[in-house]
Amino acid sequence: MKSLKSWKWLFKKRNALSDGGKCGFKMKQLPFMGVVCTVTLFIVYRITNYQYQQTEMEGKFIPFDTIKESHLGSRSLGGLPHGIIQARSDLELRPLWSTSSSRSKENGYRSRSLLAMPVGIKQKRNVNAIVQKFLPENFTIILFHYDGKLDGWWDLDWNNKAIHIVAQNQTKWWFAKRFLHPDVVSIYDYIFLWDEDLGVDHFNPERYLDIVKREGLEISQPALDPNSTDIHHRITIRARTKKFHRRVYDSRGSVKCSDASEGPPCTGFVEGMAPVFSRSAWHCTWHLIQNDLVHGWGMDMKLGYCAQGDRTRKVGVVDSEYIVHKGIQTLGGSGLPAKKPSNPEELTKRHGATAFDVRTEIRRQSTWELQMFKERWNQAVEEDKNWVDPFIQDKKRRRRKRQHRVFNF
Repeated sequence: MKSLKSWKWLFKKRNALSDGGKCGFKMKQLPFMGVVCTVTLFIVYRITNYQYQQTEMEGKFIPFDTIKESHLGSRSLGGLPHGIIQARSDLELRPLWSTSSSRSKENGYRSRSLLAMPVGIKQKRNVNAIVQKFLPENFTIILFHYDGKLDGWWDLDWNNKAIHIVAQNQTKWWFAKRFLHPDVVSIYDYIFLWDEDLGVDHFNPERYLDIVKREGLEISQPALDPNSTDIHHRITIRARTKKFHRRVYDSRGSVKCSDASEGPPCTGFVEGMAPVFSRSAWHCTWHLIQNDLVHGWGMDMKLGYCAQGDRTRKVGVVDSEYIVHKGIQTLGGSGLPAKKPSNPEELTKRHGATAFDVRTEIRRQSTWELQMFKERWNQAVEEDKNWVDPFIQDKKRRRRKRQHRVFNF
């Protein structure tokens, strides 16, 4: 009997020791779990705070209630299986029927580029010459008809291969903002956004793109023949002995361009008449285009910010493939090359003409939009405390390097 009690006592003691060991182990875990909980709470706090700040900034700087629309869109897609959603589109024409062999060819990726132009029936002949250059090089063609006269194009052989969009008296930038969204043109390697009054006798798209790709130009334009009617900036004039150039040297006029020049219009600059954008550069440029400022004045001075890096390296003018700018006034004009009045009587006579009045009003509107664009840029820079001008930073860095070299010398 005594021996049975001894066994019971030993068994209880063992259980007590075992429980005490578990309790001791749990006591050791408590500080570790406290640290884990503290770190987790800190991470959650930082993430929540960051999301709040981002939401506040986006709501402040992004117009048209896009944040609300984005949230609405994500909620409205909840009824679809994720794999069926296609967030992008393109401008490729699709046949109503096709054979199995043609379908397999269509599904394969082919390097493509896009040519988009605002056109009017009066420039049909010139537009035809431009399109004939681009179609054989696997370009998609989209024409923005600003005069509404679409029927006059049906007799051209390539007419049914192009995409036609009609809107009365709208500009190139108005069309581009509405119909060339980055998600729509994302399959194209390069986007050519050209005016219709360009001569292309000395231009080959394939050779042009070869140079652009080889030199890493994200934003470019073909050089202008020196005999062009309308030249605004010396950097766009063709250099006969070069294949391309990124800067210009000019000691004349109000703008002096030298090796020390680090921005437009001396370097990192193309004009708005015939720009060519890489896919990435266009994604940025589309967001730079102001929805309501349709003439685009002033934007060419800021395109370098969309060059995906150093604008003095990634923006350039191609000399070997050049064009002629004919300077034809289209919107509100006669559709003929612009001519300066030779005497005061002619100026007075033209001032009474309706076309001249329209051109005058367009000029005033363009000037007002230029001022408005500058004000918006300056305001955006002032309000965005997190934005740092990359080119000012580069300028300071290069200045320090020069000073360092002089000091060491």
